[in-house]
Amino acid sequence: MTSSRFMKIVSPCWKSSAVADDDPNGSNSGSSRDGLLWYKDSGHHAYGEFSMAVVQANNLLEDQSQIESGPLSSLDSGPQGTFVGIYDGHGGPETSRFANQNLFQYLKKFASEQQGMSTEVIHKAFLATEEEFLSLVKKQWLSKPQLASVGSCCLVGIICSGTLYIANAGDSRVVLGRLDKATKEATDVQLSTEHNASMESVREELRSLHPDDSQIVVLKHKVWRIKGIIQVSRSIGDAYLKNAEFNKEPLLSKFRLSEPFCKPILNAAPTVWIQKLHPQDQFLIFASDGLWEHLSNKEAVNIVNENPSHGIARRLVKAALHEAAKKREMRYTDLKKIDRGVRRHFHDDITVIVLFLDSNLVSKSSSHPSLSLRGWDGTMQAL
Repeated sequence: MTSSRFMKIVSPCWKSSAVADDDPNGSNSGSSRDGLLWYKDSGHHAYGEFSMAVVQANNLLEDQSQIESGPLSSLDSGPQGTFVGIYDGHGGPETSRFANQNLFQYLKKFASEQQGMSTEVIHKAFLATEEEFLSLVKKQWLSKPQLASVGSCCLVGIICSGTLYIANAGDSRVVLGRLDKATKEATDVQLSTEHNASMESVREELRSLHPDDSQIVVLKHKVWRIKGIIQVSRSIGDAYLKNAEFNKEPLLSKFRLSEPFCKPILNAAPTVWIQKLHPQDQFLIFASDGLWEHLSNKEAVNIVNENPSHGIARRLVKAALHEAAKKREMRYTDLKKIDRGVRRHFHDDITVIVLFLDSNLVSKSSSHPSLSLRGWDGTMQAL
């Protein structure tokens, strides 16, 4: 379809952008809206500043996000630091909203029990969130069977006692901006890998886990998909591909597999990376895959490195939107006028959180003031 023909189809869906204004929700104090774009240009976490932005493309926003800073457990003597969560939903917003409300609480619970932060604590938090959501699916199976087809990628970052923990299940990504002392430029260091069937390593992992299933990954319309349906191999939710009892009526036929399965096709276990932070580590860019579809790691790091920190997440989102518009041979100002739902033909929901790292603060082990902020969830009325 040519760009001009496509524009004629979507032009009735154009709308005027809302004027940016303060968010009336107290938990998002100081945040603003501009049409489908929500942002908080600057705030302070335990180890420096942060910037946050979300833009909606789907009818219902499927991205959810949060930043928590201060106590990471319920114990006064427990670990302190900063937690970031990016939850990129698919099939609907229910799972990402659930993770946004529960995963951090489970992390605090297990950190209290273990009296510290660890890979085990993080794994337990992911799996407990998964178990509770699947329990919810079971309870609502007859009244809301479509809940079995909803899932969410989960990307978590934790900074505690000078150590960075990254946990990922799905295809969101975190990239570190590290100062090169020789050139004084920021180099990009990808700290996570995606669990997406487009990657050969993921396809090989799936084939090794399901040696008797020749159709575990299928090339469909030039896109690799698991069972011809989904691209991500790890997620919270997606009960219909984890438990056969949810892969039958009354679930919609497009989600039901023709052959029964005995073991889960997808799983919720995150891959966890741990590393010490160093003085040359300048900032971290956490984002759902909607950003990385349009910007490379290097492009994103250069934008952060070459511009003021205030509003940098919003700048990254706008850079991605400019690229999305360019790919369709249209102007960014015209893209902004296209309403949610139809907007998904141009780009995905995009969430970005940029954490700046003050090495003097990272090296300190003192207590930190508390912060709890969730990104816009798409449910508020336009301002």
